Amino acid sequence: MTGQDEVDRIVEAWERERPDLDVDPLRVFSRVSRLARHLDLARRAAFAQHGLEVWEFDVLSALRRAGAPYELTPGTLLTQTLVSSGTMTNRIDRLVDHGLVLRHSAPGDRRVVLVRLTERGQEIVDAAMTDLLAREAALLDRLRPGEDAELAATLRTLLTPFEN
Repeated sequence: MTGQDEVDRIVEAWERERPDLDVDPLRVFSRVSRLARHLDLARRAAFAQHGLEVWEFDVLSALRRAGAPYELTPGTLLTQTLVSSGTMTNRIDRLVDHGLVLRHSAPGDRRVVLVRLTERGQEIVDAAMTDLLAREAALLDRLRPGEDAELAATLRTLLTPFEN
């Protein structure tokens, strides 16, 4: 077979050693798992180029996606980034120290705290996002026209049950 990858070799070995098992799921999920590791490395490299850790990008991008004035409550941020309250407090403190976000009271209700993206934070998250998308687009260039949309739809079908 031409174009064999490591997953093909793993599957062949399992088929040889355990012919009683249907190892077809490995053909998909081992590739998804291995691809996820490569994508994680590409993300880390894109963010590191802009002085960011993955978690910093996650928080900054949540604020950027919120739209002007690019602010959210810490509770909304922790929901979007799937971390605990204590972890989010620590992350916000560190981002404040780096001048990437500001923490302030909501107008009209000083009990509500808002986290706002600074101009510097916006510049950094925008540059990191641009770099990330360029890297990811380069990976998708290997696909034929339309295959990316087909792949996205197929992956959505698999992912949806976990997120609903």
